Amino acid sequence: MTAIKVSTFGARATAVLLAGTMLSCLPAEAQTTPAAGRSPAKASARATASAPVASPVAAAPAVTRTIKTIRVEGSQRLEPETVLSYTKLRTGQAFTNESLDQAIKDLYASDLFADVSIAGAETGDIVLRIRENPVINRVIFEGNKRLKEDKIKKEVKLAPRQIFTRTAVRQDVARIIELYRRQGRFAAVVEPKMVNLDQNRVDVIFEVSEGPKSKVRQINILGNEEFSDNKLREQMATKQARLTTLLSSNTSYDQDRLAYDQQKLRQFYLTEGYADFKVTSAVAELTPDKKDFIITYVVEEGKRYKFGDVTVDSDIRDFDNKKLAASLGINKGDWYNAKKVETAVDSLSEAAGAFGYAFTEVNPDFQRDKDTLTMGINFHIAEAKRSYVERIDINGNTQTQDKIIRREIRLAEGDAFSSFQVKRSQDRINSLGFFQDKFEIKQTQGSSPDRVVLTANVEEKSTGELSLSAGFSSLEKFIIQASIRQRNFRGKGQELRASVNYSTYSKSVELGFTEPYLFDKNIAVGGDIFRRDYNAFNYLGNTRQTTYTQVSTGFQLRAGIPLTEYWQLAGRYGLSYDQVGLDQATYFTNGQCDNLLAGRYLCEAIGNRWTSSVGYSLLYDSLNSRLRPTAGQRFIFSQDFAGLGGDVKYIRTKIEGSKFVNVGSGFIASLNVEGGYIKSLEKSRGAGIDSVRITDRFYLGEPDFRGFDIRGVGPRIQRIPYVTDAAGNQTLVTDRTQIVDDALGGRAYYLGKLELEIPLGAGARELGLRPSIYVQAGALFGITRPLPTATFPTAVDPVTGRTVVQSLNRPVLATNGQPYYVVPATDGNNPSASTTCTVGYSATVGGPCSGTSVNTPLSGQPISPFLERFVGDSPRPRISVGTGVNWNSPFGPLRIDLAYALLKDKGDDSKLVTFNVGTQF
Repeated sequence: MTAIKVSTFGARATAVLLAGTMLSCLPAEAQTTPAAGRSPAKASARATASAPVASPVAAAPAVTRTIKTIRVEGSQRLEPETVLSYTKLRTGQAFTNESLDQAIKDLYASDLFADVSIAGAETGDIVLRIRENPVINRVIFEGNKRLKEDKIKKEVKLAPRQIFTRTAVRQDVARIIELYRRQGRFAAVVEPKMVNLDQNRVDVIFEVSEGPKSKVRQINILGNEEFSDNKLREQMATKQARLTTLLSSNTSYDQDRLAYDQQKLRQFYLTEGYADFKVTSAVAELTPDKKDFIITYVVEEGKRYKFGDVTVDSDIRDFDNKKLAASLGINKGDWYNAKKVETAVDSLSEAAGAFGYAFTEVNPDFQRDKDTLTMGINFHIAEAKRSYVERIDINGNTQTQDKIIRREIRLAEGDAFSSFQVKRSQDRINSLGFFQDKFEIKQTQGSSPDRVVLTANVEEKSTGELSLSAGFSSLEKFIIQASIRQRNFRGKGQELRASVNYSTYSKSVELGFTEPYLFDKNIAVGGDIFRRDYNAFNYLGNTRQTTYTQVSTGFQLRAGIPLTEYWQLAGRYGLSYDQVGLDQATYFTNGQCDNLLAGRYLCEAIGNRWTSSVGYSLLYDSLNSRLRPTAGQRFIFSQDFAGLGGDVKYIRTKIEGSKFVNVGSGFIASLNVEGGYIKSLEKSRGAGIDSVRITDRFYLGEPDFRGFDIRGVGPRIQRIPYVTDAAGNQTLVTDRTQIVDDALGGRAYYLGKLELEIPLGAGARELGLRPSIYVQAGALFGITRPLPTATFPTAVDPVTGRTVVQSLNRPVLATNGQPYYVVPATDGNNPSASTTCTVGYSATVGGPCSGTSVNTPLSGQPISPFLERFVGDSPRPRISVGTGVNWNSPFGPLRIDLAYALLKDKGDDSKLVTFNVGTQF
């Protein structure tokens, strides 16, 4: 073997030549030097990465150096130590180009810096050069009119004193655009701008161009043969933009609503028997002008099915399958209706729950026969164990005591479960009015399959009311009311109230307290103290004039106990002092009530009297809510006996009944009937005088009987003046405004109302709008016909031969009631003197008469002739139809009615429009 020795120079030359050959094969990019501006660390890293290529044998190890010093340049807000904490570089540690690159990445990832570079890698004296991101001074929105700034701020993440980054700005722009798209404004554009301020601060401005609201210009439906496009569009929540839908919010495009409309179409077809219906596609396309959308649905209707055999198969032995199937309301041969199937499942579940099976599964098994186009259904009730209440939990009540809620729950822990009792408990808790609407008692499985945990998650609402109200009523004109009321006093369910009311024609002060459970027993007690000042009135022309005044001061004590779950018995005692009077300046003559001015019926009402009465009420109540019922019924029979002491004696009987039915699709039908009769226990007070005083009688009209004015129905006296026309003929006034009309009330009445509440869309419901249509019928009657107030003299006109009613010359009365007379002017002693003597003269009233003069009666102001007519005392029904709406307006509760009297009796006062509005502040 021969050894060949190579010189050192030759070996190095060979290596250099070989390296040059290898380098010539690399891409051009690998051979270039670092570009200007590139960080030394990155350039060094690239050079290091190229190093292994120089050796055809093995990769050279990375160059490892040690950090001698670390310095931070460019920091303003951040301390150098804080900047270094975002990196892994530390003095005395080894570093490579890769670790320097990672440090740059870490600093950028913190979102605190706009620019980062590293210098000094060659010497180990590392310099971190940074430029901090600015701090946001303000976030400003410009051009937003349709969206309030508060709503945008909730979605935007940028805020003052935060670090500005372009990534965060882009994200916020996307969020704002999404907000506008939810409103149907797909043309909205948001342009962010930045205004540099001193101290490295910036103002961020979002300039918004909202653009027009994107409407649904057209809804096309393809594939429908059985139903027209318009019929199907009616089922959808989305509506086409037309003049008729100008005020609707459903004409804007909403992607979520698109999916909802597909479900609505399917539900509609399933209720019409088309069990195979499906929507094969739903496409929303922007119009060429990029403003509106055109939606196209492609549907497959399929064949229409009828119900086949409907059976119930129950694994629970307590059930009679045939009776259950017959009670479902599904008949063989009827068109298939998926809604009826859902209702049947709910009905069977409730039936099982009523027997104590809380978690019963009801599974409908469909047998579709495509040859006969029938759909047979077998409802299978799975086997279940009878359930018992393990525990009752109450959550969410911070003010109301637990026992207030628990005493309304019809089940106790350990009782057999009953879905009927759960529903009843839910209705009773809702009727308290202490909690938010739509309260439900949840049912969950307990520690074992036969145990149920009932959970009442309540959400309390304000039960205290402190208000000062002002408003205008068509009845009372301007009204001022101050009241304080707490319906859940001390969280014990007690009610405490006080109110002061003032209007042009009535005033009252009332205090009241009610304890629904005395000593935690199911006994309700309460009391009221009141003073009420009421002015009765009539109209003469357009002027409302007061007739009699009634001031009532008194109190009432009451108590009630339940007889059963639905029946209650209540008793009461009341004592009041009534002061009834007339304006002496208007209706009195010589200190006495003048029948010719006031009317005999009003003069008879004057006086002060005590009324001591005891009464009771028998009540049946199965309403699902006492505040706004939608189902159930209510019946009240009450009687009051006056005469337990006092000056007034009568028996007043009253019956009231109401029934509410949910007729489907949000429509609520209600029937309300009431009637009453009052019988006097006093002796006759004279011919033509009713034994029941005018202040104790029933009255009927607005607001109870819509379509008629206040006290506009029933017995009344009309005074119709005589006038002489242009031809000299005496006639009766026909202008109703010139007729004095006094309502007398009645001893008996009845009133019925059939009403249908009409549902509105979600937006209207949020506004509190509840419209309804109704028809009412009623009458007021049954008093003694009053005697005529006056008889006017008559004479025959010698020219026409007609009988003419003349004025009545009333005698002038002295203080003792005797008429005055005038001594003849020819008398030598007392010519033309006034005296109470018919013959002779006396200087004193009622004194002895002396003389022989024959005196003539002294006449006062003559009374123009009028016809007094008694009308309206008839049990014949008066009927009205109308529509009304309740609105929880920003000004307070508002009720407007438009009612027309279809049938009325002579003398009744009709009224077309009534309203009542108030406000709280």
